[in-house]
Amino acid sequence: MKKITLEVEGMRCGMCETHVNDVVRRVEGVKKVSSSHAKGMTVVIAQDDVNFALIQEAIAKQGYGVGKAVTEPYIKLGLFSRKR
Repeated sequence: MKKITLEVEGMRCGMCETHVNDVVRRVEGVKKVSSSHAKGMTVVIAQDDVNFALIQEAIAKQGYGVGKAVTEPYIKLGLFSRKR
């Protein structure tokens, strides 16, 4: 699993966040997505083989700009896990 943090330009309200989340969720391999118009970013948790270009394309088709993206490994922590 990996975590992708994207800068998304043009989100102005909660409905914009919902539109971005809905189209990103439809991309095969995406497990979880969360957007913030205040921060201007979207965080995607996805399988390692997810097609990043499809995520960018889905957001762009809605009229939003996609800026810098940062990818890092995602490690799910359980209820009793401790950060090391």
